[in-house]
Amino acid sequence: MRPRFYCGMDHCSDADRVPRSCISVRTIRKRKGGFNPSKRGWIMDSGAFTEISTHGCYVTSHDEYGRDINRWHSAVPGLQAAVAQDWMCEDFILEKTGKTIAEHQSLTVESYDEVLRRVRKAYLMPVLQGYEPREYLHHLSMYGSRLKRGAWVGVGSLCKRNIRPSAISDVLGPIKRHRPDLKLHGFGIKTTSLQDELVSDLLWSCDSMAWSFAARMEGRNQHSPLEAIRFVEKISKLPIQRHLFGIGT
Repeated sequence: MRPRFYCGMDHCSDADRVPRSCISVRTIRKRKGGFNPSKRGWIMDSGAFTEISTHGCYVTSHDEYGRDINRWHSAVPGLQAAVAQDWMCEDFILEKTGKTIAEHQSLTVESYDEVLRRVRKAYLMPVLQGYEPREYLHHLSMYGSRLKRGAWVGVGSLCKRNIRPSAISDVLGPIKRHRPDLKLHGFGIKTTSLQDELVSDLLWSCDSMAWSFAARMEGRNQHSPLEAIRFVEKISKLPIQRHLFGIGT
């Protein structure tokens, strides 16, 4: 079954142009008024990649992000989840922070706990981090009882692997086998991976803003909602590449 797709939108005023949207808190933090949400709901991204890749740490405090979540949950209907302030684990991010994967995993769980204490009603999406499959399983164990049965959980540090979908299913497969009840969300999943049966079956939901990058690279308007609309339509019609055998290891 094809996962629920949340289209990344760089302008919240265009959110209602797509069925489901993913909007970074960085784009709406200073906004004074509300906006029309996507018809089937929206999720709010923490802006983790931009903050850590730029500064090597979060410049947004737990208090500030908690206030952001509470504000937008009350102001705009349909907020289905706010993504926790996770710490990605790609090599270039580790070089930026000067920390290890284990430290990033600990910081991710600590951040989840701190922000959760400040959130009133919205769902805070926990995020699993690591790079090798065994590291994600270790991070899963670090969350312990925090991850209730059927929890909606993000899986980070995947977007650079889209060129080889099997690299993504190699991460998702062990998580799903260990906790088949979890609803996994993939960040930055591109069409190459969404066409893959294994990846598509392992994910409950995903998001991507690949339409903007493609438009820029091909000389079109990278901010046009028409590009986003065409991308969503393309996603809905993607042929699924079937595999002869079961899910990846």
